[in-house]
Amino acid sequence: MTLKIIVLIKQVPDIEKVRFDVETGRIDRSSAPAEINPFDLNALEAAAQIKEKVGGYIIALSMGPPQAVSSLKDAMARGADEAILLEDKKFAGADTWATSYTLAGAIKKIGEYDIILCGEKTVDGDTGQVGAEVAEQLSIPHVYYVSKIVDVSDKNIVVVSEMNDASYTIEATYPVLVSVTKDVNKPRLPTLKDKLRAMKSDVKVWHAADLEGIIDLNCVGYFGSPTNVHKVVIPQERFREGKIFRSVNEGLENILNVLVKKRLI
Repeated sequence: MTLKIIVLIKQVPDIEKVRFDVETGRIDRSSAPAEINPFDLNALEAAAQIKEKVGGYIIALSMGPPQAVSSLKDAMARGADEAILLEDKKFAGADTWATSYTLAGAIKKIGEYDIILCGEKTVDGDTGQVGAEVAEQLSIPHVYYVSKIVDVSDKNIVVVSEMNDASYTIEATYPVLVSVTKDVNKPRLPTLKDKLRAMKSDVKVWHAADLEGIIDLNCVGYFGSPTNVHKVVIPQERFREGKIFRSVNEGLENILNVLVKKRLI
């Protein structure tokens, strides 16, 4: 048995170092080093574990600028057998709908598959929408917030999904999209041997013309996006405020007033 697994990954800036352009409402991606989205590492590890358990062929798929090749090579060092980058100026500035539409088009071009894996969300957008939207574009079922993969066979997958303070054990037949949380596993670090092998591997690059006839190129990128960022507001950092009372009675009176004001008593 060899399952064909597609893992959706995104190259993101180090979120702790990146700067935001408040005027344009966009992230200044050049202000911080790039890396694989942390949640996507869990998806890659899940794919690698499935491959080890029952056999599989893993394709890492990403949409981004030319420098995203480095993240795809990292994905190959972590277990991916093949990597594809969707790179074209026409794809730039896409919202979640245009992104999922383009990714779904690439998956249609890839052909048959069993499982699509993705992370719960990306740290630069935090929407958690792309995975589900890809599934909708492909008209396949999807399972979100998966914290455990219980079993995998040649016909179906059994997972645990955490939703609304409850755990659900769900069985799905292929093809299916599974979105995992950080609790599903602990991504392993690639070995030096794996890194060297990945450095010598080729990443396929598909441009807009390669998807012509599969998707409408008027529906991709910034101009194909039905939504856009109107305004970005960076909240001011708040610190704890301390008060010193010189007498017990004064302190108790103030505490009681606060509790009454907040309707706690």
